Amino acid sequence: MATLEGLALQHVSKRYEGDAAAPVLDRIDLTVKAGEFISIVGASGCGKSTLLRLIAGLDGAFEGEIVFDGERVVSTDLKRGIVFQDHRLFPWLNVAQNIAVALRNAPLSKEEKARAVVEHVELVGLRGFERHYPHQLSGGMAQRVAIARGLVNRPRLLLLDEPFGTLDALTRSRLQGELQRIWVHAGITIVLVTHDVDEDVLLADRVVVMQARPGRIGEIVEVTLPRPRDRSHADVARLRDKIVSKYFSDV
Repeated sequence: MATLEGLALQHVSKRYEGDAAAPVLDRIDLTVKAGEFISIVGASGCGKSTLLRLIAGLDGAFEGEIVFDGERVVSTDLKRGIVFQDHRLFPWLNVAQNIAVALRNAPLSKEEKARAVVEHVELVGLRGFERHYPHQLSGGMAQRVAIARGLVNRPRLLLLDEPFGTLDALTRSRLQGELQRIWVHAGITIVLVTHDVDEDVLLADRVVVMQARPGRIGEIVEVTLPRPRDRSHADVARLRDKIVSKYFSDV
């Protein structure tokens, strides 16, 4: 079904136990190439965050098959990192310690773990804030820490569940640029879940548009615009408006 690299979903369906209503997800088929950046967009209730949890291995109760790098997904794995909308930092740990938590089970020496933390603090632009605690950080800085924690194990796939959804517009715009830089630097596969069509067109190679009740893929839109992309550019606005008018004009 799948190649040895990348992500493949075949006939993936999800229904919560005892729920007689329509399934949350219904026969999702999707292939993501290694190194690709895709986004999944849809109205609330379409199952996009549920789908991300299945890919992460956080929920194994589904029908169909999910394969990553030739192996069936049955549980969480260090090859797949995930970042949520809520940064979920431990308030009693500083920046460096919050990142290091993700390395607890990594097969690395103490020195290698310390070096990895330093590298990822640098990667997300937080040098000088290593000893700061979450309450001393802005929302955008806290999300940078969460992204560093998601990357520190060097996953081959990074899953992002609306990571900028609670941020103000200026901070969100800055972190979108940072995410593109990190993606290029790390050379990994990214799957981003969002409700922001602007974000999809700015960041993704392909936009997976989901429809609700039950959650299905309505269309996969190729984004061939050159990078870096400017949200004010006519081609970006044109593609965004096309997606919005076709799928979200009544939402």
